Amino acid sequence: MKKLSLQSWNIFRVLRLVAGIAILVQAIIARDILFGIAGLWFTAMPLFNIGCCATGNCYTRTKKITEPEKEISYEEVV
Repeated sequence: MKKLSLQSWNIFRVLRLVAGIAILVQAIIARDILFGIAGLWFTAMPLFNIGCCATGNCYTRTKKITEPEKEISYEEVV
């Protein structure tokens, strides 16, 4: 878990962490429990590198699969 939390930090992960902390601080100032839970969630996501695309769930293939070329025949329409 420690390795997962400390590796592969990028600017978007840092921005998500800052946004989560800002939500958490605002929840403390407003004394709003539901907002605090959302702040904890948005702070935990970048800390533990979880989310939609963090674990490679949105992976797309980079190698293009080529189909065998078919010969196309045309007929002249008169």
